[in-house]
Order: sequence, then C-alpha cells, then structure tokens
Amino acid sequence: MTAVPPRVLIVEDNPDQLDLLRRNFERAGCSVVLAESAEEAIVAYRHSSPDLVVIDLLLPGMDGASLIAQLKDERPTCAIVVTSVLDPADFPDSDDVLPKPFTRAHVERVLENCLPNWRADD
Repeated sequence: MTAVPPRVLIVEDNPDQLDLLRRNFERAGCSVVLAESAEEAIVAYRHSSPDLVVIDLLLPGMDGASLIAQLKDERPTCAIVVTSVLDPADFPDSDDVLPKPFTRAHVERVLENCLPNWRADD
C-alpha cells in the first residue's frame, strides 16, 4: 500500500449503498469522505483534494452527470468513477465504472485502473 492512503470521495444518496462503498474502499486502504448529494460533494472536493470520486448517477437535486461535468472542469486531474444500477452503456464518460451490485474485487480493480500507485495488500 502507498505511504499516504488514497483519498476517495463517495457520492451516494442511498444509506446502505453509501455504507457498503465506504467499507469496501476503507478495507482497500483508502481514506474516505462521504457525500449524500452533488451539492455536498462540491463542498467536499473544494475543501479536500480527493484522488478519486465515486459518483452515483441518480442523486437528489443535481444529478450525477451534472456533477461529473462540473468536477471535470474544476478538478481535471481527479479520477472519476461512475456507479449506478443503470446500464453502463448509458454512463457518462469517466475514468472507470463500478456497476451495482459490486464486490470488493470490483472496487480493487477500479483502484488499480484509476490510481497507478495503489496496490492491494498481498
């Protein structure tokens, strides 16, 4: 694992999915910040510097696709991962996808693809 844990912002309005994502990313060695809406996420990424943002597409208020567009404008080097129950063919452009349902192996694959310095414990 890298000396500094990767910083991951998770944007998910479903409490069960939010907790599941949090637990999986924490178990993979990440430092996790949670947001339940796009508006909360904007405040969070402006006050921190996440390495990766996991965004659910179906959010209250501003939707995930709009958040992705704004995040790309404001933080172009931040990796973006889309998570949703929708068909991945309908996902907006991102660095990777995490279709629901997902497993810890899926989370680790996303980390390997998006954060080259991350690696799972042996």
